[in-house]
Amino acid sequence: MRAEESSRAVAAAVAVAASLGLEVGDAVVLHDSNKLTVRLLPGDVLARVAPEAQQVARFEVDLALRLAEAGCPVAAPDPRVEPRVHERDGFVVTLWTHHEPVVPREVPPADYAAALERLHAGMRKVDVPTPHYTDRVEQARRLLTDRDRTPALADTDRELLARTLSGLSRVIGESGAPEQLLHGEPHPGNLLGTERGPLFIDFETCCRGPVEFDLAHAPEEVGAHYPGADQEVLRRCRLLVLAMVTTWRWDRDDRFPDGHRLGTQWLGRIRAAVGDTGPGVHG
Repeated sequence: MRAEESSRAVAAAVAVAASLGLEVGDAVVLHDSNKLTVRLLPGDVLARVAPEAQQVARFEVDLALRLAEAGCPVAAPDPRVEPRVHERDGFVVTLWTHHEPVVPREVPPADYAAALERLHAGMRKVDVPTPHYTDRVEQARRLLTDRDRTPALADTDRELLARTLSGLSRVIGESGAPEQLLHGEPHPGNLLGTERGPLFIDFETCCRGPVEFDLAHAPEEVGAHYPGADQEVLRRCRLLVLAMVTTWRWDRDDRFPDGHRLGTQWLGRIRAAVGDTGPGVHG
């Protein structure tokens, strides 16, 4: 968020928590992107704040509650207050349990895989309407066709990304891999190492697809520890995810630090993997 918007978002979180009887004397911003994550002390509650238009917050709260009830390793809403979405000053605010991170924070690959397997097992018990992972691929493809949104992307790179997204999406779909509810982005930034073990957060990107799509967001070592993972499908999913995140780095509104440098670096990796003609049957 921009500085002014961030200040208003923090104020909204403080006001909501105080109105619910939680003690707030200090607000510490832990993460700032499209939404703000703020630790409120001394009541020690975690507030997540997003612009009011992002009504996915209701879905995220409901799903986290259902996953926690199913025994999934997830961070749940704070039990001291009603689990709901609060609207304040143009923002939606949700309140979550804060978990103190353990040291070292990096979750070992075997533990990471075990936590993801438990999450997927619980997700198979939950029936909620979610988009398909190919809907997210299509969002990236639409970004590529909108030159006003991606003005700095060279035509040859634009074409490479478009072919890669289309080709890999088709090949993965034809693989026949079983599909289920997924986290959508279970990368290390969405996994907390806590005294309770690894806990997943941030369910706004949930979708349906093969478990290999989720695994593609985790460090490569994790895939070797996940039982039954199809390594060929996983390899293709990793390249597909790389093409998606590379596309997002060229969005003119992207706020990822050093995004264009990373986008250029990742384009090189994609070209080395698929060549200049895009992925075929071997991609």
